[in-house]
Amino acid sequence: MSNRIVLKNAEQIELIRESSILVGKAHAEVAKLIAPGVTTKALDTAAEEFIRDHGGIPAFLNFGGFPASLCISLNDQVVHGFPSQYQLKDGDVLSVDCGVLMNGYYGDSAYTYGIGEISEENKQLLKITKESLYLGIEKAIAGNRIGDIGYAVQYHAEENGFGVVRELVGHGVGTKLHEKPEVPNYGKRGSGIKLEEGMVIAIEPMINAGKAGVKFWDDGWTVSTVDKKCSAHFEHTVAIKKGKADILSTFEFIEEVLNKV
Repeated sequence: MSNRIVLKNAEQIELIRESSILVGKAHAEVAKLIAPGVTTKALDTAAEEFIRDHGGIPAFLNFGGFPASLCISLNDQVVHGFPSQYQLKDGDVLSVDCGVLMNGYYGDSAYTYGIGEISEENKQLLKITKESLYLGIEKAIAGNRIGDIGYAVQYHAEENGFGVVRELVGHGVGTKLHEKPEVPNYGKRGSGIKLEEGMVIAIEPMINAGKAGVKFWDDGWTVSTVDKKCSAHFEHTVAIKKGKADILSTFEFIEEVLNKV
């Protein structure tokens, strides 16, 4: 990853938006299939086919050797889980992270699903994690600093009794999947680099139901909670603007599907 922050012009931001919208639509295809008995590998296959059929390339497939198009993380897995023949079951918490490369630019977004009837604690975990994403986005405006985003996420999560993962962070997005700056989900207000118009970043709270600590698996990818409690992950790709952030990705297509269930 280069240490330089690459600012984007209006045309480039629109290309990132196109990629990010395709991510949202691919998520919706996955959401249509999510149900007890479905394998996580089937979700991955559907996403890859949809992305390719619509002119995109799955961004994660073979990225650094990652073996799939989706990161599918179950229950105590925080991020970077592998799709498998595991069959979803009632009560599972499923985090799905998807990226697309199209027209030379990346889009990136994650969403966490409850399968069937999940525990009250996990319902609250999903609610607070999603809220913390949007509270972070509210601070993603020109003139603020990276620490303002992290503080907003951290404060909301910790006020509600949840743990904020420190070892994994959001990132810049553009012609590379991961660009500068890093975007932590914790921080001090008024600290870190100043946000400028033209920056495009992925804000992605990773929040644990219990302790903040994580462990890294021997597969070199999967990360899980130290206490085996569930984790949630919501992510948007966002362009920094004056006054209000421009959210380039979308949950609209996902929630249309979920609201029909």
